[in-house]
Formats: sequence, C-alpha cells, structure tokens
Amino acid sequence: MKGDDLKQRIGQRLRRARMMRGLTLRELADKLSEMGIKLSHAALQKYEKGVMGPDSSVVLALSRAFNLDAGYFFRLKSIALGNIEFRKLTNFPEREVNRLREEAADFFERYLQIEEILEIKSQPLPQVDLSGFREEKFELLRGEAEKTAEMLRKKWKLGEDALTNVHEMLEEHGVKVREVNSTNGFDGFSGWADHQTPVIVLASLLNNDLPRKRLTALHELGHLVMKLPDGLTKKEKEALCYRFAGAMLIPASALRVRVGDKRLDGISMRERIGIKEDWGISIAALMRRSADLGIITQAQLKSFYFQNQVNRKVEPGHWEGSEKANRFTQLVYRSAAQELITRAKAAEFLNITLREFDHRFASEAS
Repeated sequence: MKGDDLKQRIGQRLRRARMMRGLTLRELADKLSEMGIKLSHAALQKYEKGVMGPDSSVVLALSRAFNLDAGYFFRLKSIALGNIEFRKLTNFPEREVNRLREEAADFFERYLQIEEILEIKSQPLPQVDLSGFREEKFELLRGEAEKTAEMLRKKWKLGEDALTNVHEMLEEHGVKVREVNSTNGFDGFSGWADHQTPVIVLASLLNNDLPRKRLTALHELGHLVMKLPDGLTKKEKEALCYRFAGAMLIPASALRVRVGDKRLDGISMRERIGIKEDWGISIAALMRRSADLGIITQAQLKSFYFQNQVNRKVEPGHWEGSEKANRFTQLVYRSAAQELITRAKAAEFLNITLREFDHRFASEAS
C-alpha cells in the first residue's frame, strides 16, 4: 500500500474510532494529555485528514486511548452502514447516534471478516416489495405486513409455535445482530452493511425487558424485509413494522385458538399473563395484536391503554427464555481451533487481551 493511501486509511480509522468513543478532537487531545502524550488538536486533525501519517508510537498511544488493538487502524476490510432506520427519541444526541453507528460498524466488519476466513456465505434475506401500493391504501398495507410475516415464518420453517430465541433465529438466517450500551431514548436500528448484509442493532437495556427486546428485534426485521412506499409517514411505517413484528411473535391462527375470534367481554388478566409467559410477547403488544385482528375492539384497546397509563405498574407476568446468541464468538473460536487465524488475531477479533482469550478458549475446549 502506498504511503498516501496508508495515511488516508489510518486517518479514516482514527475518525471512526474517535466517533465510536464519542469524543471530539479536543477531548481526544485532552485524554492523550492525561496519559502523558502530547498531541495537539491540530496534529490529530491532520492525521484524520490524511495530511500526516502517525508513527508507530502514536498509533500505539491512540490504540490505548481508544482501548482498541493497534491492528484496528490497519484493517483492510471497511464497511458502510446504509439505509438505516433509527428508532430514537427526537432529542437523542447526534454524537450518540454517530457513536452507536460506528460501534456497530466495527463489530459487523469483524463479523463479516471472520465469515470470509471460514468461507461462509449467508443466505439472502427474503424481501417483499410493497412500494407500489398507494399511500391511501394503508389498510391494504396492514394486511400485506401480516402476509409478509406469514410468508417468512413459512420460508424459515418456523411453524406456528412460539419463537424460543429471536436473536438466535435472526443469526441463523443471515441477519447480523449487535447489542450496544446506550442511554434511555434508543431502542435499536436496522440497515445494510455494504448494501448486502442485513444488520440489526439493539440497546442492551432491552435485556431488562425481554418481550420488548423480542418485539423490537422483529420490528427492525420488518424494516429490512418490507420495502414500503416512500410517501408513508414515519408513524405509518412504524405501525406496519409493528404489525409485522406482532404477527411474527404470535400468528393470527394461534392467537385465535388461544382466545377465540371475538372477545367482546375482553381478555382476562390471567389469560394475558399466560400468553405472555408462553409466547414471549408483552401484554401491551398482545392487546394491540388482538385489536389488529379484530378479536377485541379499538374501544377496548383504548380502555386498556388508559388503565395502563393510570396505574403505571410494572407489567405482570414473566417470560422464561433466552435472547442471547454467540455465533460470532463461536466462529472466532472455530477459526482459531482450525489455525486459520492466530490466537492473537482471535483476541483482536473479540476485542479482548490474548491472556483473556487463552483463558476463554481453554474453558470452551474443556
């Protein structure tokens, strides 16, 4: 690689690492100063722009400041996340948006690289083009969202049973998932890595409410699977993805078997809790699903929302299940075991020390 190309690559990496850590150039200069390293804001700016190239001591200092392996700055594979659907509050800081996007991009780069080493090709994600529907035919689009979920359940051979682990299911079907630490105000986002690999990013806070995490993940899947008309409002698009997610969590036929076609008397709390515990769907999502299918009336749904807001209690019932997946980690272990990568490279993939990798690898092997 030519010197100018290397400077440009390191500069791009430096900028992405800084954004991933949520730092301005001045804040980075201050952080380095606290570490006893004198690098001015102006010098760092020249490094980022590729005007100057840092020597090895500067690269090592930057890697310590960012808590990244030095190899990060020389990584050949670089991806861009596109067509992002970001679910956040309107006052969510832009710096935090950039941080989450870059943190996710770094993970997906490593994920795709380890699959490339193992020569694994992901299956394409089925997509349904609904962009030809006219915006005023919104009710027809609701039905199409339902049909899309039915199609996907059939294609992925999920039957009509409860989904035991949504995270794992997505990974098994080529959708890369990353959990990130963030403040309240962010649930998740979806998009495409280099326009071809579907990715979903979820807030780790959702682990405190697994039914909500499952719904959020499937909601993001809806954004990936359905190509919706451009003329729809954000609220309308969210409603269609919500409909898709509800249908993925509990098929219409399964819910009707459980509660019947019409419940003018309403669905009792005991029934709601039982369905939540069996299907991993929140009571709020269950009630909306029931209204979508005409099992309860919109008036009953509004009454539920009103009572829910008045009481403001933690939702009753608990779903006993797992929403974790470790496919990426297992692929790294596999690559190391087959000696396709060194132990040091494996540790770099996992963003841990070599000592920690050796300890984990030995535990996995025993």
